[in-house]
Amino acid sequence: MSTTAPNASSAPRGHDPLATLGSLPGVPDAVDSVRKAVDAVYGHRVMRRRSNEVTSEAALRAARGSAALSGADWALEEVRRRSDFGTAADALTVGAALRLTAEAGQLLSIWRQSPVRVLARLHLVAAGGARAGAGDGGVAGEAVGRPRQAGEPVVETPGPDSPKPLIEAPLPAAEEVAGRLDGLSELVIAGSSAPALVTAAVVHGELLALRPFGSYNGLVARAAERIVLIGSGLDPKSICPSEVGHAELGRAAYVAAFDGYLSGTPDGMAAWIAHCGRAVELGVRESTAVCEALQRGAA
Repeated sequence: MSTTAPNASSAPRGHDPLATLGSLPGVPDAVDSVRKAVDAVYGHRVMRRRSNEVTSEAALRAARGSAALSGADWALEEVRRRSDFGTAADALTVGAALRLTAEAGQLLSIWRQSPVRVLARLHLVAAGGARAGAGDGGVAGEAVGRPRQAGEPVVETPGPDSPKPLIEAPLPAAEEVAGRLDGLSELVIAGSSAPALVTAAVVHGELLALRPFGSYNGLVARAAERIVLIGSGLDPKSICPSEVGHAELGRAAYVAAFDGYLSGTPDGMAAWIAHCGRAVELGVRESTAVCEALQRGAA
């Protein structure tokens, strides 16, 4: 991970490095703000009887937001109505994002025992629709569903019209990726007293930094953030789509905040965590609007 991000392999027994990040200036305020926002939407009267509808709508909007960050900025209704995702890069990206949001909730029980296994599954799900396009700049079938090996390229968005990747930081070598994935896995398995927001932001940031797979690393990183937020109990019904907030804050702000994570400085790490917190709050706002629409009979 980054220079001051937690490293499980070097931490003394009993040390909780994620908790250290939770005490950085500004982070407790971000955590409190997120908790209040989440509690408010869970208290909405619509959630008593129609929470499944809110969850389904949140998943759709999360997929749209995550795909937009990866360069496929489709209108929500286009995402809602489409069933054919073809071979174009943007269509493949939207299809991958939809599959990931559907899959994330099925992997919660495995995450705490084997995060790397879950990440591999997420990549397999994301890249499943792109295998046929491997000859057009996609990822070869044998590289799908496992961390990349030495010499294997990263084509973040497969397809003949693959766009410029959002994250252009130097790509860690495969050996470094393997070691840091192991460290991240150890942190998750060990558990932490850190707030869910902190853990989710670190998982998200570390996967963006590593880009451990041959494609769709951004989508996988945001799906992993979703799994942490759900599995931690902060958002058990998956109605607070942080992906919506990340997209609303914009690609430039996302990259700038991620640069803070990469810097490894306390200020940079705190800024990234706060950015992720703001994204959750905007996701809450989106689902609150869905609740209000359901209440009015407009959705």
